[in-house]
Amino acid sequence: MENNKVKVVLGVIGADCHAVGNKILNYAFTSAGFEVVNLGVLVPQEEFVNAAIETDAKAILVASLYGHGEIDCRGLRERCRESGLGDILLYVGGNLVVGKTDFTEVHDKFIEMGYDRVYEPGILPDQVVIDLKNDLGL
Repeated sequence: MENNKVKVVLGVIGADCHAVGNKILNYAFTSAGFEVVNLGVLVPQEEFVNAAIETDAKAILVASLYGHGEIDCRGLRERCRESGLGDILLYVGGNLVVGKTDFTEVHDKFIEMGYDRVYEPGILPDQVVIDLKNDLGL
C-alpha cells in the first residue's frame, strides 16, 4: 500500500538538547495524520535540509528552546534555496532569544530570515497543526 501522508521534518536545532517539546510535537503531528521525520535534538541545519530532500517533505519544523534560535536558525532559508527547496514551508518556535524581548520583534526578525511562521513559547501544537494544514491546502 502506498503511503500518501504528507511528510514533515521536525527537530530541535543547534546545540539545544530539550527533548520534551519535540516529543509532544511529534505526537501532535503524527496524530493529525502527518508522517513525521523526527530528527530529535542537537540537529544542525544541513540535517534538516538533507532529511527534507530525502523524504520529499513539504515542511521543516524547527524548535529551539535554549534561547539561541536566532543564531542557530539564521541562513536556513538560504540553505534550503541552494539545495532546491526554495518553496518548502519553514516553521520555527520556542524560546528563540535570550531574555525578555517583545515577541513582535522576535516574530519580525524570523520572518525576515525567511521563516513562514514563527511561534512564541506556550503556543499549543493544535494551532501549529491547523496552520500547517491551511498553508498546505489540506
